[in-house]
Amino acid sequence: MTTIGMGPWATQMLGDMGADVIKVETSDGDIFRHVTPQRHRGMSHAFLNLNRNKRSVVLNLKTDEGREAMLRLIQGADVFVSNVRPASLQRLGLDYESLRPANPRLIYCGCYGYSESGPYAGRASVDDTIQAACSMASFQSERSGAPRYVKTAAADKVCSLFVAGSIAMALYARERTGLGQAIEVPMFECMVAFMMPEHLGGLTFEPPEGPAGYARILDPHRKPFRTKDGYIGVVPYNDLQWRRFFELAGRAELCDDARFRTQTDRSRNITVLYSFVEETLAHRTTAEWTALLQKADIPFSPVNSVDDLLKDAHLRAIGFWRDIAHPTEGRLRMPGIPVSFSRTPGSIRRHAPNVGEHTEEVLREAGQKRPRRPKY
Repeated sequence: MTTIGMGPWATQMLGDMGADVIKVETSDGDIFRHVTPQRHRGMSHAFLNLNRNKRSVVLNLKTDEGREAMLRLIQGADVFVSNVRPASLQRLGLDYESLRPANPRLIYCGCYGYSESGPYAGRASVDDTIQAACSMASFQSERSGAPRYVKTAAADKVCSLFVAGSIAMALYARERTGLGQAIEVPMFECMVAFMMPEHLGGLTFEPPEGPAGYARILDPHRKPFRTKDGYIGVVPYNDLQWRRFFELAGRAELCDDARFRTQTDRSRNITVLYSFVEETLAHRTTAEWTALLQKADIPFSPVNSVDDLLKDAHLRAIGFWRDIAHPTEGRLRMPGIPVSFSRTPGSIRRHAPNVGEHTEEVLREAGQKRPRRPKY
């Protein structure tokens, strides 16, 4: 019972690795079905990219019949995942304490905006508001002068990783104990945890050793650098890489400059250092720098657009992009499974479902004698 990004991407990851994922929807379906672009109503690009390897079941949980069918599904499930707010689940009898007696091995994963144990419990939230809450938007003001959201659904997708990982760990714990448990994955807390390892900065210490924020990441010169004919991302990081970069720049004497000799020295003088890199890279073409940096084993990358990624030689060589034949949406392109397992590889076995596509099939498997599509 998840919609939009956080739950759907997490459960798609589990589906990619072999889980039989049953997506319970209303008759209108996941709200993400209805964003654009789309070829047919209810099958948006975003929904298609977040819901493969799932079966869709439509249930009206406001009816006794719908709730009974839902309970039947949960009784036979290993995991229940929802991003419905807890108060609504409790009204439906779908809270953990109500479900545990019938299925004590159930892993119950609640995906919320804020922990239920704090004063923000129950507050409505989406990706943008969590970016604002966790300091992510605030840190963008270091360059723009005003808080801004990053240009991806960062909170939804980062929290999806917490969801998938937490479920996997709970399943492993169940193998050892035989018991299920409730998991709470609150977006606010997860994103604060995500932001703070580097950005708590000097406030890590008591008393503080400086302000919040990691200077290298916040420096305005940390950006793709202009070359003679384009842009390139370059990050010499350790002592050897910086020595090689200074030599490529024809400034080998900087290897012994007290400002740049060690990681600590460079960290204290990062603005001067990045200004030097910016000035240096402007004197050669992107292709020339690519050849030099690759030979020197210094981290670099061209600045790719989405169109560039579709043609990228590495991604093509490993078969990253998948062509999918969808029964109603035609030919689709989507990312493949980025991780590989030597013994238990993932696979794309099912297309993203149309709303309610598998209702009768799934309810029959759950033991309903005369399955029929719910009427609304």
